[in-house]
Amino acid sequence: MGLRLKFNLVLLLVFGAGMGMSAYVSHRLLDENAKQETLRNAGLMMESALSMRSYTVRQVKPLLDSQLEQTFLPQTVPAYAATEVFSNLAVKYPDFTYKEATLNPTNPRDRAVEWESDLVQKFRADGSARELAGERETPTGRMLYLARPITITDPACLVCHSVPDAAPESMIRIYGPNNGFGWKHLETVGAQVVSVPMSVPLANARRTFNSFMLSLGGIFLATFVVLNIMLSMLIIRPISSMSAAADRISTGDFSVPEFPSHTGDEIDVLANSFNRMRRSLQKAIKLIES
Repeated sequence: MGLRLKFNLVLLLVFGAGMGMSAYVSHRLLDENAKQETLRNAGLMMESALSMRSYTVRQVKPLLDSQLEQTFLPQTVPAYAATEVFSNLAVKYPDFTYKEATLNPTNPRDRAVEWESDLVQKFRADGSARELAGERETPTGRMLYLARPITITDPACLVCHSVPDAAPESMIRIYGPNNGFGWKHLETVGAQVVSVPMSVPLANARRTFNSFMLSLGGIFLATFVVLNIMLSMLIIRPISSMSAAADRISTGDFSVPEFPSHTGDEIDVLANSFNRMRRSLQKAIKLIES
């Protein structure tokens, strides 16, 4: 096994271990960063929904209160406004879904399903919890979700949700007197939930990972080629020349010129030693012959 082969085997082992470790660490970091970025985007969308709720309660609903006795206008309902705005946003971001999951909603479409009810109950049990994030399995694959509590902090919301007698008759005619009532001030009645398939952040992470590993592989390949060229020029070629010269000198051929020494490295030291040995051997042979 030649020196070049030994060197390349060690180099390949080192590069292989480095690539494997880099792949493991970068894959985990990129997956986590992709999930965190997706959650940040979900949080931004949720804040937009909250802003729409606040705008509806403070500016839209007061202008339409006089019409609510004759005609119920869903545009005055904060949850409706937020859901509709998010539905329009979903046209551009179809992977994201938004729901104001409520335990006792006025509109049946907002009723919390089992896993959403569990989130609401966690918020009700722990009043200090302001956000929950996690993953869940669905028939279409894993989903990443971000949830925040819906707590009645504005007394104006109770006009439509305290008792049926206080609610607009037009709303009662549409939804009936049995749903969406009994809410209390500062009570957590539901949760905002933004969901996105895990395939979205993982696909983003996979693309970044592939680009990173290709770049790293290119760097390793270039380093491998450069090191082999340097090995050939600085070590293999001088040693091969010395080996060939030693063979010729061993047969008594002293016409081989001395090796130049000007680099100051270990090969230079070896060349100087070889030249001294050559001169000593040549003198010894001359003494013997005389």
